[in-house]
Amino acid sequence: MSEEIQAKIGALEAEMLRTQKNKATNYHLGTLKAKIAKLKTELINGPGGKSAGTKNAERGFDVTKSGDTRIGLVGFPSVGKSTLLTTLTGTRSEAAAYEFTTLTCIPGTMKYKGARIQVLDLPGIIEGAADGKGRGRQVISTARTCNMILVILDASKPVTHKKIIEQELFSFGIRINQKPPDMKLQKKEKGGIGYQEIATQTKGMNADVARVICKEYKISCAEIILREDITVDQFIDVVEGNRSYIPVLYVMNKIDSLTIEELDILDQMPNYVPISSQHEWNLEELMESVWERCNMMRIYTKPKGQMPDYEGPVILHSESNPTVEEFCNRLHKSIMADFSHAVVWGRSAKHQPQR
Repeated sequence: MSEEIQAKIGALEAEMLRTQKNKATNYHLGTLKAKIAKLKTELINGPGGKSAGTKNAERGFDVTKSGDTRIGLVGFPSVGKSTLLTTLTGTRSEAAAYEFTTLTCIPGTMKYKGARIQVLDLPGIIEGAADGKGRGRQVISTARTCNMILVILDASKPVTHKKIIEQELFSFGIRINQKPPDMKLQKKEKGGIGYQEIATQTKGMNADVARVICKEYKISCAEIILREDITVDQFIDVVEGNRSYIPVLYVMNKIDSLTIEELDILDQMPNYVPISSQHEWNLEELMESVWERCNMMRIYTKPKGQMPDYEGPVILHSESNPTVEEFCNRLHKSIMADFSHAVVWGRSAKHQPQR
């Protein structure tokens, strides 16, 4: 079944390569992209759609989520993921000179700036992981549950490994260092397809392309509002509704084997941190980068008439603009039943303190 679907995807991709890209072919290219996206989703989830195959053994590793945030270590075999986990968390993860030492997910917890960060050492993936090779689907399924992904690369290996891993994550519905497009797609019972552009579209989107993609997904009535300039692929991602937008940091490990000149070349690559997990080089910068990209903020509690408790902060993610209710639920879900008001100090308060 999977071979038949891959053959169909290959035929559609070949047709896309043969098709010239211009305004006259936007409609046809949009149809082809929608069909390819549907087939890839079917390849991952099974013929029944999103809920199909959830009892399959390839749905991910069963690891209980703990701590304030979760990061996953993804990379090829023998790039130093297990050594990095042991260095950061103290959790013993078997490391050896041969590949595929780690065969299951090994969790550990590190503490930084008062936050408890769960780190997952995932088995090494290989090219074709999104298609199920080398337990790749289990690895990437678990990576989708993380707040952040660290792509571990061997600094002495070709940089093409980075592109391969990016493609595998993309094929499994993970959008690296992207935000969901600013658009609205609301299904309705009648009225057909309503299409509105607030921002001028210059990347191939128009009413005809939107309608043909909706037709491919059997959406006959919906309201579509585009608030920014988006691509056809971004529109399909919203229609699919199962994409994960996860920040990714590239960690170049084993820099102790490089020369200064080679390090200068690597320094041109954006969004990366060079380390040596074996020698514990530059780990402080790595942890600071994780803290910044996870957008964590510390909130301290102050008992009435006492000094604030600076020992055990409550960690929330500032990107989602956390509310007082989220803070209370983080302490205990029963607090909101008897909640009256909160007194807040900090930069976000209009005056100190603000009730």
